[in-house]
Parts: sequence; structure tokens; C-alpha cells
Amino acid sequence: MLIYEYKDMEGDHFMGDMDERIDKPNEKDLDEETLFVVSQTFKALSDPTRIRILNLLFEKEYAVNEIAETLGLRQSTVSHQLRFLKNLRLVKYRREKTTLYYSYDDNHVMDLLKQAIEHARHE
Repeated sequence: MLIYEYKDMEGDHFMGDMDERIDKPNEKDLDEETLFVVSQTFKALSDPTRIRILNLLFEKEYAVNEIAETLGLRQSTVSHQLRFLKNLRLVKYRREKTTLYYSYDDNHVMDLLKQAIEHARHE
């Protein structure tokens, strides 16, 4: 039998049987799909280039070449990052003739990004 012991942030002390924790699934635990989506979302937000692109898309929709020019990136880099973000449904596009215009597609993630930026700027 393994015994665990820890203190939480408030300093409260807890002890228990580790085997009991392993055998009984926690009803508040996350399912595999949710864990995967959350981890992929944070992976998307962990890349500085993707953060810059999403931050730009706060303003309005942009074509790939406009994003590249505004951020000083190669068009191929922007396209690659947009494909990654689109696969996670964080951005969407609309086609106008031969041009694709990208905009953000998830208010929750944009709110999270906004809060992270505000946190980083907070003194």
C-alpha cells in the first residue's frame, strides 16, 4: 500500500492511500479527448509566431500575404502556422476569388490569449 501526503496552497494537510486514488476514477477527471484538445490548444499558444498571428487577427481578417507583410514573416511560414491553427479550429477563412482571408474562430481561446497578454504586461 502506497501512502501519499501533501499540503495544498492554503497549508491544509492531506494523507491517503494511493491505491485507493488509482482504483477510484474521479468524476471530475477529464476524458482523453478533452485532455488532448486542451493540450493542443496550449501547444498552439506556446509558439511566439502563432501568438503574433492570433494577436493580429484580433483586429480584423487578413490575407496570408498581409499577415506576412505586417509581421515581417515569410508567406510560407504564415501559411504553415495558419494550417496548424485551422486544424485546431482556432482560425477560419473565407475565399474571395483567389485570396483567402483569415479570422479567428474561437472566442474562448482569444479571451485566454488576451488574458495571458494582459498578465504578461501587468506590473
